[in-house]
Amino acid sequence: IWSCTLNKSKNMNRNIIAILRGVKPKEVLDIAHVIVKAGISQVEVPLNSPSAFESIELLRDEFEGSIQFGAGTVTDIKQVEVLAKIGVNFIVSPNFNPDVVKATKEANILSYPGVITPTECFSAIHCGADGLKFFPASLIGEDNLIALKAVLPSDMPLFMVGGVGPKNFSSWIKAGATGFGIGSGLYKAGESPNIVSKKAESIVLAYDEAQ
Repeated sequence: IWSCTLNKSKNMNRNIIAILRGVKPKEVLDIAHVIVKAGISQVEVPLNSPSAFESIELLRDEFEGSIQFGAGTVTDIKQVEVLAKIGVNFIVSPNFNPDVVKATKEANILSYPGVITPTECFSAIHCGADGLKFFPASLIGEDNLIALKAVLPSDMPLFMVGGVGPKNFSSWIKAGATGFGIGSGLYKAGESPNIVSKKAESIVLAYDEAQ
């Protein structure tokens, strides 16, 4: 699953991914350090961020082996090829593109395509997806997730992204969510490490209490 075991520390068992949309290379390490210190050890840089590949390379050089780092908003196989050379741990997409999933798996990278419908879910699983990213989760709702859980493979990780956070971690987990991707609720472009640190600590606390 998303938080595959890199070590035995508690924070590696938290299925939270920090989505740093809009982060710049000059600030990515400072932001990532406060997030990791708070107890989140999966960090994603969406490719529609400024100089995203550079930021991902900086994360690799700083954290490789101690956290999982990857790319989001990956929509074509050319991006996958660049990311494979960088050596990311995971690739996340807002949509399900069979070619992207297959290219990601061929590169031995974890694949998390965005899905909503049962057809997308099973098609993504058939292509080799390691987990499903429900986006936007707020459009699905907990009741629909419960219904989908009844037919999806029981061991398939399900991650909620978009409209999820400390206020509803508990209800989503009860509905069957494996984990969460947190974007603007954790980081907005230009925010200081101090602000992000406080939000990360609150998110971790709420997540732990919801377990």
